[in-house]
Amino acid sequence: MAGCGVVSSGDNQKKEPAGAAKDGDKIVIGMSMDTLKEERWQKDRDIFTAKVEELGGEVKVLAANGDDATQLSQAEQLISQGVDVLVVIAHNAEATAPIVEKAHKEGIKVIAYDRLINNAEVDYYISFDNVRVGEFQAQAVIDQAPKGNIVYIGGADTDNNAHMFKEGAMNILKPLEEKGDIKIVYDQFSKDWKPEEALKNMENALTANNNDVQGVVAANDGTAGGSIQALTAQGMAGKIPVSGQDADLAAVQRIAEGTQLMTVYKPINAIATKAAEMAVAAAKGDSISTEKTVNNGKIDVPSVLLDPLAVNKDNLDVLIKDGFHKLEEVYKNVPKDQWPKQ
Repeated sequence: MAGCGVVSSGDNQKKEPAGAAKDGDKIVIGMSMDTLKEERWQKDRDIFTAKVEELGGEVKVLAANGDDATQLSQAEQLISQGVDVLVVIAHNAEATAPIVEKAHKEGIKVIAYDRLINNAEVDYYISFDNVRVGEFQAQAVIDQAPKGNIVYIGGADTDNNAHMFKEGAMNILKPLEEKGDIKIVYDQFSKDWKPEEALKNMENALTANNNDVQGVVAANDGTAGGSIQALTAQGMAGKIPVSGQDADLAAVQRIAEGTQLMTVYKPINAIATKAAEMAVAAAKGDSISTEKTVNNGKIDVPSVLLDPLAVNKDNLDVLIKDGFHKLEEVYKNVPKDQWPKQ
């Protein structure tokens, strides 16, 4: 991943060639998704689709269920249907590169959504500041466990974001390890972000260290869930701080119950709405202003990077106020007399 994910500032204006979608034609946006098995991605799809429709277009969505070959063939299918713009949520940062080339041969712009596509001439990238996400995760755990053995449970090695989350976490953890305050005793990616892979990783970490672990930096809520499952089996859940990300309902419930320390909320309404606006603008041939670029190993991709938010027990109401989760869902497993006053 050397050379990938380097962010630089600078206003980038790209003028689209006139009229991918001719005046009067209905704009059609193709959306090639890694998966719809996780709650988070269902929300992205729904908000993105609603916004494109509000702007007068339509969306064709295909999900690959975490399979590279399927995502490639589905993207080819969308390209052959003549979509005006292709939005890609990549399963594999490297394997999706040919999609960009195939789309460009047909004059179709490609927007990488939340996950960078590496070594390809991607037109735009929209995501959150993923290095910051990792910093939030590690800092929250270190605040609770400033000394001792720390475990890092990463995401999918094939996902560029997982490397950026880890980069951010190590920005916090490595200097503390060098000082001798902490020791990173386990550091592994979890295949395809699967909770069961994270469970195995956490079991291995506990076995290798005779349960002498003071904190767990888990890259998302699924890997946090797998980690907490392993901790629960050892009677350690709730005693060891565990980070997460995505504000999945199960994770937010764990935060309310006290078994997960925090999550990172990436306001999906913001990214999905902005991506929809970008896709429609690109289809119309309008210019799109971006403030940063991210290097993907081949080019500096014009990028929109949104701000994430660390969420713990003290500010869970942010998710409720945003309409992301309902109060009764968040506190479902907590005695009602302990619910926050409304």
